[in-house]
Amino acid sequence: MSDYILETAGLTKDFLGFTAVKGVNLQVRRGTIHALIGPNGAGKTTVFNLLTKFLKPTRGTITFKGEDVTWVKPADVARRGMVRSFQISAVFPYLSVRENVRVALQRPLGNSFHFWRSESVLDSLNERAEELVYAVGLQDFIHHEASELAYGRKRALEIATTLALDPEMLLLDEPMAGLGTEDIGRIAALIKRVAADRTVLMVEHNLSVVADLSDRITVLARGEILAEGVYAEVSANPAVIEAYVGTGHA
Repeated sequence: MSDYILETAGLTKDFLGFTAVKGVNLQVRRGTIHALIGPNGAGKTTVFNLLTKFLKPTRGTITFKGEDVTWVKPADVARRGMVRSFQISAVFPYLSVRENVRVALQRPLGNSFHFWRSESVLDSLNERAEELVYAVGLQDFIHHEASELAYGRKRALEIATTLALDPEMLLLDEPMAGLGTEDIGRIAALIKRVAADRTVLMVEHNLSVVADLSDRITVLARGEILAEGVYAEVSANPAVIEAYVGTGHA
């Protein structure tokens, strides 16, 4: 078994003559938190959408757990164990926290939308739903409607519904976006906990969070990999400093 759970080779995406991602060779080691960073327009979101199969590459390959998944559909990739948070997971505002997680747990059973099924059938999922609610620190809100939750706690609920799919690899798209200082600390601690037994790849703008959480960092600029390494290495790299300062980022 390869040390790398996710790899790309020559990953490229063209849009009407504009190359947004050019020849990206990415390797994500199993059991790590890997961050994808870069200034605005670096191609991070495009790479992320290519990896999660919401864009088709112009050229290149994507390999997950040793299998070529370049042309595999998003739902099939999720079933193989690579799940994107905040996109697969849907939060229903007028269901309780536990009910939201319970709905997510129905997906692998193939009855996600069988709301008419016997309540006793759904009750069989309560124990696991409650475990996940506790895992993300929402036990005090288990019977609250999702609409009542503060923004940061909704993010935690979204992570819980994603974990219901039991992913081997979790992809997080800007998990700290829009969060206040207290919520950032809470979600960062949650990411660290859920990464204890799975791989995490995240796109994130908050560099202090990246520094605290990441085992390895890939820096993109103009659609290409500019640098890779631990935070101390990439943050001291003159090319990385120039890329950020030159685009108005300190």
